[in-house]
Amino acid sequence: MTAWPRIPLEDTFGDVLRKAMRGNGVDTRALAERTGISPADIDAWRQDRGVADDAQARAIARILRLDPGKLADRAADAWYPPEIELPDVRHHPQNPHPSNGFIFFLDGGRRAALVDPAGIPANLLRAVREGPYHLQYILITHKHADHCDATAEVAAAFPQAQIVMHRLDVGAIGSLAHKALAVRDGEALPFGEGAEIRMLHTPGHTDGSVSYLFKSTVFTGDTLFAGSVGGIFADESTYDDLLHSVRTKLFTLPEATVIMPGHGPPSTIELERAHNPFF
Repeated sequence: MTAWPRIPLEDTFGDVLRKAMRGNGVDTRALAERTGISPADIDAWRQDRGVADDAQARAIARILRLDPGKLADRAADAWYPPEIELPDVRHHPQNPHPSNGFIFFLDGGRRAALVDPAGIPANLLRAVREGPYHLQYILITHKHADHCDATAEVAAAFPQAQIVMHRLDVGAIGSLAHKALAVRDGEALPFGEGAEIRMLHTPGHTDGSVSYLFKSTVFTGDTLFAGSVGGIFADESTYDDLLHSVRTKLFTLPEATVIMPGHGPPSTIELERAHNPFF
């Protein structure tokens, strides 16, 4: 079972504020003028020096297209997702990166898929071999190094495993790109008898960001976190594209679907609909 330590939410109030300001094209001066809050306070909060009170958070939310009550709760640090354990998913840290890695499996652990091969290769290979598993897929959510910089080592150790990555991000794995299965949005990958992994294209964080749905668990990379969303580092995709991805690809999943994000603790679709200030 996943034994998930209690770790902080990926984003602080300051992180949420910075992402929403950038995404909406609102600078400190404009936000101050429209809310009556001093620019000095806004800049301090952006740098995680103090936080807004309830009324201030609600005023900010109305300008930045955030949910006022949910943003006030984030400022007050009033919500954290409950402990979530899944029998068919294992989490491992990806030192020196602060990202999450996952292995999920079928058939009593005999058939496995690895999500986001990153970090110190020896540690990652040890996590994969602990099964021991037949590694069928190496699933990559997006192109950033903290999610794929150990791809070559894992692929060399498990040559039978199929690399899966969106074509818009696949250049990040270099010469292995030509071996990757460039799946399309909504396409299903067979995984054991009667099971499948479905790829959901969720652009925004990067152009080729994807989420992988397995049974009632979705691995969201840096698209959706507990209580927040990823930053925008795409060439063409925008902040609104990311929000659209979450609303149309993730929030349409059953509410009990568990979210396993690329950073921070797990959550569920129901919890994010209820507590994520971006929605």
